[in-house]
Amino acid sequence: MQKLKRDDEVIVITGRDKGKRGKITRILDSGRALVSGINMVKRHTKPNPNIGRQGGIVEKEAGIAISNIAIVNPKTQQADKVGVRVETDGTRTRIFKSDKSVIG
Repeated sequence: MQKLKRDDEVIVITGRDKGKRGKITRILDSGRALVSGINMVKRHTKPNPNIGRQGGIVEKEAGIAISNIAIVNPKTQQADKVGVRVETDGTRTRIFKSDKSVIG
């Protein structure tokens, strides 16, 4: 079970964008995640009239290492760790480590 999932609200804990918040839009296989509005980079693109793309400098989100982000606890509005609780019937539930409340 992954500790971070798509649509989780996270905060950046290290790096250039430290302190910024956003939602995870995609988890990549390489241990990285795309977070809305975080780690914006500029790409120089060529125009492609076949698909209607204009050329120029385009800003887009780049991946950020999962170790550099932490989930936000909505009660405290601060970064928190994620734990996994195994119920008696065998199902796994993600919980916040600080107050043991269920995520989601």
